[in-house]
Amino acid sequence: MSAAGDIWVYLSASPLLHLTLTLIAYQIGDRIYRRFGMNPLLNPVVIAIVILVPLLVVTDTDYDSYFDGAQFVHFLLGPATVALAIPLFNQIDRVRRSALAILAAILAGSLAAAGSAAAIVWLFGADTVLMASIAPKSVTTPIAMGIAEKLGGLPSLTAVLVILTGVLGAMLGPPLLNLMRIRDWRARGLAIGVASHGIGTARALQVNEVAGAFSGLAMGLNALATAILLPLIWRWVF
Repeated sequence: MSAAGDIWVYLSASPLLHLTLTLIAYQIGDRIYRRFGMNPLLNPVVIAIVILVPLLVVTDTDYDSYFDGAQFVHFLLGPATVALAIPLFNQIDRVRRSALAILAAILAGSLAAAGSAAAIVWLFGADTVLMASIAPKSVTTPIAMGIAEKLGGLPSLTAVLVILTGVLGAMLGPPLLNLMRIRDWRARGLAIGVASHGIGTARALQVNEVAGAFSGLAMGLNALATAILLPLIWRWVF
């Protein structure tokens, strides 16, 4: 046991360890996901989290130490987000034909996502700090944290809620859309992108290119709409 402990101390000092663990955990999640026919309930991100969190707890690894090693994955989020422009460019004609419908859907979805979240926690007796923290939960993490801070919320709590929203949206969004008999890939993509930002968009891209393109567009426009409208509405209401 002492030798194993010494080996772990040596490995934990290497920044590549946590990056490797992250990639292995996601690869395991992706294998399981594909093995069961890409069932949305077996989202690879969820499986990777389930693997990594107990491992970090057992090894008494704090988040800062983990992030020092795994931050390269975080860095790649930027190029990955920019790369969403490629499927969007391939669908540019469809986007132009649906421009007015897209704008209406984004505005309605943005207001519904923020308003419903804030209203639900308010009904349960939450204060304005919690309401401000949960309202931007459907926006991608960096922007959501900035909005929450501006409204007087807790950015760290918002980050957790954003991740949970993305995971739940990616898992439950497709079955819900199927249940509602929404077959148009454009509509499905817009719904997923507005509701569950990048994690949902990644799922949409795996299923259908049109859905992925519209989801990426919805993710970006929803972030813009929420960043502009939510502070104005918040100031007016409170």
